[in-house]
Amino acid sequence: MAKYVLALDQGTTSSRAIIFDKKGNIVSKAQNEFEQIYPQAGWVEHDPLAILYSQFQAVANCVISGGINPNEIAGIGITNQRETTILWDRQTGKPVYNAIVWQCRRTASLCEELKEKGIEDYVKEKTGLLIDAYFSGTKIKWILDNVPEARKLADEGRLLFGTVETWLIWNLTGGSVHVTDYSNASRTMLFDVDKLCWDKYLCDQLGIPMSILPEPVPSSKVYGRVSKGILGLESLEGIPICGAIGDQPAALFGQGCFEAGQAKNTYGTGCFLLMNTGKTRVKSKNNLITGVAWGIGDEVEYAIEGSAFNAGSVIKWLRDELHMIDTAKRCDELAETVSDANGIYFVPAFTGLGAPYWDMYARGCVIGLTRGTNRAHVARSVLEAIAYQVTDLLEAMKSDSDIDFTELRVDGGASVSDIMMQIQADMIRCEVNRPQNVETTALGAAYLAGLAVGVWENTAEIQNNRKVDRVFAPQMDIDKRNSYYEGWKKAVKCSMGWAK
Repeated sequence: MAKYVLALDQGTTSSRAIIFDKKGNIVSKAQNEFEQIYPQAGWVEHDPLAILYSQFQAVANCVISGGINPNEIAGIGITNQRETTILWDRQTGKPVYNAIVWQCRRTASLCEELKEKGIEDYVKEKTGLLIDAYFSGTKIKWILDNVPEARKLADEGRLLFGTVETWLIWNLTGGSVHVTDYSNASRTMLFDVDKLCWDKYLCDQLGIPMSILPEPVPSSKVYGRVSKGILGLESLEGIPICGAIGDQPAALFGQGCFEAGQAKNTYGTGCFLLMNTGKTRVKSKNNLITGVAWGIGDEVEYAIEGSAFNAGSVIKWLRDELHMIDTAKRCDELAETVSDANGIYFVPAFTGLGAPYWDMYARGCVIGLTRGTNRAHVARSVLEAIAYQVTDLLEAMKSDSDIDFTELRVDGGASVSDIMMQIQADMIRCEVNRPQNVETTALGAAYLAGLAVGVWENTAEIQNNRKVDRVFAPQMDIDKRNSYYEGWKKAVKCSMGWAK
């Protein structure tokens, strides 16, 4: 009997593969990084073939290094960086342009034009989103308008669009399955999240032919099987591909946040705070966004979400661009040598500000520098900036939901930082709960795939798998906390509108 589930976790900077057992334990994993492409300021791209090959290599390495018999893999679940946009020729399978990454701000001026058209309220009502360069819709339009081959192929009925999970499924099935799950469709700015279908009016407004769009499907369902002759994955032929979900709702699912009101934050390249709102879609009054969290069978559950574009990426920036640290752990070690950031605030608006500000023209800044500032203070200010951004999101979410949170579940690579998790608890004034297994994004995709093929019967069985590593409780004096947070809000104002 098949006893494992394979999760493909295709992220912004790397492609990973993780095999889980029935208890949600990691049996084997592998990871491959790939190149980040910055053609000009504010633009971010990936090579879609690099995404594909790095993911296939991670899968092959994961299976081989774990000594896994492919016959014991019940199914494959996929989770992915959302909004990242790929267009390709259905006949040749070749992309017509690089993937435009979710972080890319090249369509900011196009978004302003759409706002001037007066369709912002329509977008919010139908899609749950705000008009922003973050989402896929304007990225699709940019490729159609700027890559001559793209519009020609669309007119000939040969062009396909997909977010990354769509691209992976299409390739894994030998080009026979063109689908997107509801959670990823919700991030395109083209999807009616109540009717669960593409919105013709919005497609028309952006000049996007609906023929290029994938079929929207639930997050837990057998979509197809690994095709014969997939390079490096021959041993996986015939295994069902049966789960697909965007990375952030995947983490919400992997954290066991199955009840309305439960929330998690993922500390990855960016920070992503999501709260399950059950079968009810909450319409935000505080510039948060809503969408489908996941669909299982005929039912969907919704989430309200706030995003900060740069979090773990800031630590990587300290390492790779400034060479201030040599490892991510070194950032923690430096920060732990000082009691505070010595009055400095770092606003990591490298690619604008996300919720609740939504300023496409904000840029990063450091405020409060003196001769007494050293690199330990800078390191601490970076960790504090990540925690402050999450605090902004949680405060907005509290206002929208009227829920006073008692716990925030956390995951993602940067959540291993004890000092940052303590700062976070101090800032949000509630417990921060970190599980033993912080690979909750991949785990969520695995659970959804496993539900589709009977590895797990229901979410109650899944909930029992979650084990707590550590709970961080608030320790800071409330007046000091409030003073620090007020300083942060002043610093944010200094960063806003800078590039306009």
